[in-house]
Amino acid sequence: MRSGFPEIRIVAALSSLPMSSEIAAAVRKIIHIDMDAFYASVEQRDDPALRGRPVIVAWRGLRSVVCAASYEARPFGVRSAMPALRAERLCPQAVFVPPDFPRYKAVSRQVRGIFLRHTDLVEPLSLDEAYLDVTHDKAGIGIATEIARRIRAQIHEETQLTASAGIAPNKFLAKIASDWNKPDGQFVIRPHQVERFLEGMPVARIPGVGRVMQSKLKALGVETVGELRGLSLEELQGRFGVFGAQLYRRARGIDERPVQPDHPVQSISNEDTFAEDLLLNELEPHIRRLAEKVWATAVRRTERIGGTVVLKLKTAQFRILTRSFTPETPPTSQREFSEIALALRDRVGLPAATRYRLVGVGLSGFRDREEMRSNQGDLFGM
Repeated sequence: MRSGFPEIRIVAALSSLPMSSEIAAAVRKIIHIDMDAFYASVEQRDDPALRGRPVIVAWRGLRSVVCAASYEARPFGVRSAMPALRAERLCPQAVFVPPDFPRYKAVSRQVRGIFLRHTDLVEPLSLDEAYLDVTHDKAGIGIATEIARRIRAQIHEETQLTASAGIAPNKFLAKIASDWNKPDGQFVIRPHQVERFLEGMPVARIPGVGRVMQSKLKALGVETVGELRGLSLEELQGRFGVFGAQLYRRARGIDERPVQPDHPVQSISNEDTFAEDLLLNELEPHIRRLAEKVWATAVRRTERIGGTVVLKLKTAQFRILTRSFTPETPPTSQREFSEIALALRDRVGLPAATRYRLVGVGLSGFRDREEMRSNQGDLFGM
């Protein structure tokens, strides 16, 4: 888990800060909209008995993970993606509700319709969040903060749900900003505020900086973005390759990625680096847990069908191996997907004494349901 983000408020004095030349070069108006505790909020909306109570959206079971937790459950330490058993221990009074993804997808389509009233440049990240480029909005409002306010008001009026928004010159900053005034709020980072805003932020907030990378940066005396700026591009690239160059840019608030509408999912994966190297026969619980996360993400993010199961391993000597399998019929359940991933261990082919420092599970080869049905008939009743 990444470390938490301390409560910080940006004051009016930021307006006196200079704009970095990189940010000023090509300013976009990007909004990141994030629905507040989306799955849990839908459940509370549709069942008045759940309102005001801690709600955990998850299947019960030894290997189940939390899909969402209501704001009433979060003070107990319950978070999405944690094991459901741990969530139950942290908050025994919580109400567990099995996820209903078709219902969540219907609400998500309704919310996306609201986005499209304002701009065609909408990039969904999952059912509950999306980037919008409103540099040239349809209504000619021209003020991103006002557009975000109107979108949030329309979402509340038409779905009885709340959303939070981040407004910034790029996707990286907008996503961070949307967390700032949650729930049911919005926060803006203007171009001239970027450097000051990032100065004291933990490096864990940079996408891709997990526990392992945090430890590596801490060994270099780097725990905040301001400290990260003290490392040159050459040093970061020398130590971390392509990701080092990305760290250099993010530390300066640079993100050139455009908003890409209707970008189809190609692959979904998740991986873990172990505190201690493990033998191949010790990996089963980790593979099952990662497979469950990947499957849940696939169900949330797309209606396309993934046909290829991938197992990734990294040995203690940093040798990377991948094994994949494409069955005649794509996996139609989490259990089937997990079993295929586990079976791929038999194709590793290294000595039994080999130890592994990382395991990853992926699902790729996604195709539209209509395409699959035209080839194989209607096999998928997900």
